Amino acid sequence: MKTILLRTKRSRELLDITQQIEKAIRELALSAGQTACLLYAPHTTAAITIQETADSAVKEDLLDKLAHLVPHSLEYKHVEGNAHAHIQSSLIGCSVIVPVKDGKLKLGTWQGILFCEFDGPRERNIWVIPLGQAPVASV
Repeated sequence: MKTILLRTKRSRELLDITQQIEKAIRELALSAGQTACLLYAPHTTAAITIQETADSAVKEDLLDKLAHLVPHSLEYKHVEGNAHAHIQSSLIGCSVIVPVKDGKLKLGTWQGILFCEFDGPRERNIWVIPLGQAPVASV
């Protein structure tokens, strides 16, 4: 397992962390049989997702629509003032599994890995955890 440290700068932002994940996978030197990686954000007001990263408007749209669906301004029972961030995090999710082949992420043409900050700025972590072995055919 490898931990990637992130420092977010705004209360809400989406960071493209694809290159950091690829570097972590190289450093982990996955064995030939390891076919995927779990990427996990151990935070209740942050998330991780796979999404288009070629057009920055996609990130803006995601943040805008999440704020529209779960605005900060509503009344919540959670008294810390960040209930909206907890809900937005739950909608996106705190983990993704990414296929890995020959030590490289297998993402679609426009796909990248985004870290989603909903309650920053903060210091955050992403855990990169190698998974599984390729199935062995029985003879």
